[in-house]
Amino acid sequence: MHTLQIGKYTLGSRLIVGSGKYDSFEMTKAATLASGSELITVAVRRLNITNPNEANLRDTFAGTNVKFLPNSAGCTTAEEAITLFRLTREATGIDLIKLEVIGDTQKTLYPDVLETIKACEVLAKDGFTIMAYTSDDPIMARRLEDAGAHAIMPLAAPIGSGLGVQNRYNIVFVREAVKVPIIVDAGIGCASDAALAMELGADGVLTNTAIAQAQNPMLMAEAMKNAVIAGRLSYLAGRIPKRPYATASSPIDGMIQF
Repeated sequence: MHTLQIGKYTLGSRLIVGSGKYDSFEMTKAATLASGSELITVAVRRLNITNPNEANLRDTFAGTNVKFLPNSAGCTTAEEAITLFRLTREATGIDLIKLEVIGDTQKTLYPDVLETIKACEVLAKDGFTIMAYTSDDPIMARRLEDAGAHAIMPLAAPIGSGLGVQNRYNIVFVREAVKVPIIVDAGIGCASDAALAMELGADGVLTNTAIAQAQNPMLMAEAMKNAVIAGRLSYLAGRIPKRPYATASSPIDGMIQF
């Protein structure tokens, strides 16, 4: 019930966390472990594959069950992302990736989905397990699945905005459009946002800023862990239909009339 299958990878938690915006690698590790997450997304530069003598996240997380999810943050074309991931796999052996190609680097950080699809087609043929960051467009989600993506990651709101799920219907539409897991990514601000995303049918949630920049990252990490579990259980349980008027919780049939 709680495990998440992405391609050949099985994760014990449906919460994925980020590694940016923390004060230190040690705080990153502590908050990640508190969240229960088994997958942390990292910019390739944070793996420090070119200078093993400097501190890096791979050393920090040694001995844990946390896997790394390299992302293509900063890439603006398909070619840049393809080259980056090929070099990363050669250096680290990691083939589970978060593909993101940004179209607007100045204001919204919205993805360039057409470039993302181009990169996905090539990387899928290369044998990568691809989690593709995209807009909340069900048509593009289906095209990414057709291009070989193993998980679709529609944004809830702009990256780091904390606005929460801005279009509930589109998350549902994306869920209906594809067979692969969908991971709501970007814009999560608090635990209730994560729970809502799961109740809408998401298979998982990715959040970074909401934990890293919370007043108490450790508490927020634990809150996110529980919110994702609660949201998943609520979705599986099935909510009652909404009604415009009250419905008595106790039956009135057979009551003595005065």
